[in-house]
Parts: sequence; C-alpha cells; structure tokens
Amino acid sequence: MRLRFVVIVILSFLFSACNFTLAEDITPPPGYIPPTPAATLGPLFPAQAPSTQNGAVIFAEKCAPCHGETGLGDGEQGIQLNVTVPAFGLPEIARPASPAQWYTVVTQGNIERFMPPFASLSDQERWDVVAYALTLHTSEEEIAKGKELFEANCADCSTDFFRDQANISSLSGVELARIVQQGNDQVPPFGATFSDNEVWATAAYLRTLSLDTAPIVSAPAASATSDAVTDTETLPPAEAGTPAAEGTAVEATEEPGVVQEGFGTVNGSIDNQTGTDLPSDLTVTLRGYDHGADPSAGPQEVFTVEGPVDEDGSFTFEDLEFPPSRIFIAEVTFDGMDLQSGFGIVEEGTTSVSLSPITLYGKTEDTSGLVMDETRIFLEYGTDSVQIFHVYSFQNPSDKIIVVKLNENGEIPFIKAPEGSSEFGYEPTQDSERFLPIENGFAIPPSVNTYGMIAFASLPNAREFEVNQEFVLPSGAVTVFVPEGVTIENDKSTDLGVQAIQDFNFHIYELGAVSAGETVSLTISGTPQEPAAAPEETASNQNLLIGAGALGVALILAGAWMYLRDRKVEEDTDSEAVDDNEFETSDDVIDAIVALDDLHRARKISEEAYQKRRTELKEILKGMM
Repeated sequence: MRLRFVVIVILSFLFSACNFTLAEDITPPPGYIPPTPAATLGPLFPAQAPSTQNGAVIFAEKCAPCHGETGLGDGEQGIQLNVTVPAFGLPEIARPASPAQWYTVVTQGNIERFMPPFASLSDQERWDVVAYALTLHTSEEEIAKGKELFEANCADCSTDFFRDQANISSLSGVELARIVQQGNDQVPPFGATFSDNEVWATAAYLRTLSLDTAPIVSAPAASATSDAVTDTETLPPAEAGTPAAEGTAVEATEEPGVVQEGFGTVNGSIDNQTGTDLPSDLTVTLRGYDHGADPSAGPQEVFTVEGPVDEDGSFTFEDLEFPPSRIFIAEVTFDGMDLQSGFGIVEEGTTSVSLSPITLYGKTEDTSGLVMDETRIFLEYGTDSVQIFHVYSFQNPSDKIIVVKLNENGEIPFIKAPEGSSEFGYEPTQDSERFLPIENGFAIPPSVNTYGMIAFASLPNAREFEVNQEFVLPSGAVTVFVPEGVTIENDKSTDLGVQAIQDFNFHIYELGAVSAGETVSLTISGTPQEPAAAPEETASNQNLLIGAGALGVALILAGAWMYLRDRKVEEDTDSEAVDDNEFETSDDVIDAIVALDDLHRARKISEEAYQKRRTELKEILKGMM
C-alpha cells in the first residue's frame, strides 16, 4: 500500500510541474499563443527577513508528520492519506516554486487534500516555515559553492535586489537561475558559461541573502517570531508585511455590545454570471471546521447549517460560535453542481468573517472553448506492453462552465486514446485547478488558472510500431519523451537530443503546434538502453531548464508500470465496498477509499454511487482521526 502511494505522489508531481519546461525555454513555433498567466494574490512578502531556524522548529511540529523530516512526503501521517503529499525536499519540486506561492498554501490550506490553513501561526511564522522548507532541497556545501561563484564572477554586483523581500518572495529557483545566466534590469548576467550545477548553486546562495539564518533565542514555535535574531543592518527596511490576500477571509472590526462574546457573524454573496435571475428557493450551506488535537492531521467538520439567499445574492449567518482558527466554507447546489466559496478563518478577537463570493455560471457541453496550452507524451516500456501517458495543460477562458460527459467507453470527449490502444484511463494532475464532479463526468469552471489531466493507455510492445494520436482540440505545443535507445520519426518533429533527468536518459522531440482534428503519427523504433549515470555537466543552458521542469520523469515512468499492475490486482481483490462496522482502523478506511477510486477509474460503478460512497468513507475517516 505505501509503495503504491509513493508512486502516485511522484507521478502527480512530475506532471504538475511540467509548465516550467520546454515551451518557455525553446523558441515557440509559428502561431503559438502563450497561456494566460494565473491571477496573483497581490504583493506577498514578509515584514522582516524570514528566520530559517525558527522555521525549522515550526516545521518539525506542524509539517513533518505529513511531509516528513526531510520534506520527501514520507511522514507517518502523510503516507496514510489517499492524496499526494508534496515532496519539496526534492530539487525538482522546490525549484519551480516561489516563497509567495508556498506562503499562500500555508495560509489558505487545501482541505481537498487534508491540508489545513495554519491560522494558529502568525504571519511571520508562516514566512519562517516556508523559508525553511525552501532549504530542504539544497545543502551547506552547495550554498558555499554558490557564494564562491558569485563573489568570483560578480564582485562588483549589488546584492540589494536579492535582499529586497518584495523581489525575492515572488521569485522561484528557476527564475533566480535565469537571472544568474541572463541578468535583469538590476543585475548583470554573469553565469552564462556556468554548468547546470554551478547555476543552481549560485541561485541557492542568492536565496539565502534574503533570509535570517541566525540561531533563535528560544524554541517554542508560538513565540519564535519575537525571539528571532534578524540582521536588520544588512537588509533594506520593509515597507509593510504581507497584505490581506484577495479571496481569503476579511476581518471586520469588533463591535462591543452588539455581538455576544465568543460568537460572531459570517456573511457572503452569490456572484450571478448566468444572465438569468437567481432561483427564488436558492439556499446556501455553511460548514464549520475545527482542528483536532494535532493540527497537521487536518480539520474536522463540526457543524452544518443552511440559510436563505437574499434577492441581491447576499447571505448572512448570525450568532455562530467563533473560536479562534475555526474555518468556514459556504456551498450552494446550482444546476446539479456543488459550488464553494473560499475559506474564511476566525482570527483572535474578531466577530465577523466575510467569505469570497460564490460565482454562478451558465453551462455548455461545447468543449471547443477550452484552450490547450501544451501536451507532453511519455512512453514507458514493459515486458509485453508500452504505456503511453499524455499530460495535457489547458484552461477555460470562457464565461461558462464546460460540462464534460464521458462516452459509453468511459472516454473524455476532448481527449482521444491512441488508435489500437487499451486500458484507457485518466487522472487530474497534482496542481490542477479543481474539477467539479457531476454524474457520469466532470465540469470545468472558467478560470485563468491551469487545469491538468493525465491520460494513459497501453499499446502492444514491438521493436517498431505506430502511434496515431488524434487531437480533438488544437495544442500550442507537443513534446515527446522516450527512453534513450528509442527514436521516433515524424515529419514535424525537432530532435532535441538525449537529456539526463534524475539519472535516466530520455530522447526528447518537439512537434510544435497541432491543429484541431489533426492526427499525429509517430513511428517508434528501437529498444530502451539500460539506465546510465547522468553526466556531471550538460551541454547547454536549455538542458538546465528542461531538467528543472521535467521533475523526475525517470522515477515516474519506472513506477508507472508497477502502479498500473497493482491497480489491476486491487480491482480484482477489492471489488466490493465494506460495511462501516467492519472498519477496525483508519488504515482499513483508507484502503477502502483507494479500492473505490480504482473501481471508479475502471468505470465499474456509476458516478452517483461513487460520490455517495466516497463521502461516507471520508466521514468515517474523519471520525477516526
């Protein structure tokens, strides 16, 4: 069971981070339209230099149980969850992320994946733990090497840019690496001739210029911020701390005498984008969640209450218990879909929380409004079959929810399986924007954020065979990864050569843009070579950025075959759901959820039965945690 979870974790990470690879580092094909950038939460940066020492204390208490002591996603609690746990101790996971992105996750949480918002931490403590988490993928030796390289090649360069919290908090390790090689308005390029390892070492050192690495005076996490020793003389004064992020809870000033102590009001609104009037009988459900004894185990639902929606779309719930750190979420069921607001969190001393609006959209089954940014194709060789994985990154920039109904074969209308393939299935990627479950399919709400989908199928193994893949939607770029020793032939392909990724070598081909309705034909030949040690240095800057984005392709593909094989075994052995009274431990419930998910992927149970049973099992699991 645990090996299976590890494989799924690695699989999700690879494909969720593919946005940082080829397309942005290779000259785009003619007519390529880059994807719309994701909306930001505003300027997020700490009021003072984050303390990594304080962050280490907080991490050990709040994060290690799930993420593991070294950040590899192998904590005792994390490996028991039927969700992916970020392994940010791996360079390939950490380098594409910025501190501001991780701060947002720590602040808002992700209940869908049992990650609570850590409202018990102060603003500065959240920045501290994020800063520490960003050190787990590097080492003192690498940082020392980066310092040496910087001082030798950029002796006259000012470091003010890297000490400015507003600048550095928004930059990922990949972006820092680009500055080393290409420079920017404030920093000249100085590492154009560096090897990949030298570039990453220098980027790691530049990150430390914004951090406070001095030992803390006292260890308790609750007071760590005030006890941290900050080198204020070497850092420019911060104008302000992190502003309130748009889309999160907004506090209202307490009004003494109006609300009973310990109680408060939650309000929100419906943003009606359907073009029609709101239903007169529309109701909203408010759910409350509290942390258990162990905050890292995830919040537990403590109450549910329903209320009406006013004609103007507003709603209010009064006289609610308001313990600090309680989480509120509002839901409405509209046109067969469950829609949610953002999280609202009770802060100490507040008596009101305002939730972000719940947006209602019109619906359509026309998938042509989706914009397919890029597609990546991976081949993994087994004894008798070749597994082919398509990783799709796309958006819904329209003003309607696109409803996707599966066909009689359980296939997605806008994603075709390769001709002659079998065992078709699909999964969302780790960091995909949230799909809405519906009967016999799913829905895709409008969003500037990216949706990700992994589609997989099997083809017979042969020394030479054809892959014919129809693209229902146009794709901005298509890239193919095959093991070293295997080659492809295609009139449009550009051979990018063999690249070393995580000690495995892959031959990479760029096919450029693909039109709607076009069938891409690939002639695959050869046999995979035995894995060889990755070269110490690669030949170009392009290799560096390909390696950063590919995110452990080798580990994924090495485990993919085992994952699919185990999945088939579990379908045979866990084909029936178990009654509630037969669950002795939380592990038994988790096993039942995994088996249920497998049955759903295999299209052996209806969507309605799947959603109902999964909700029951999650409630049982929450009661045991």
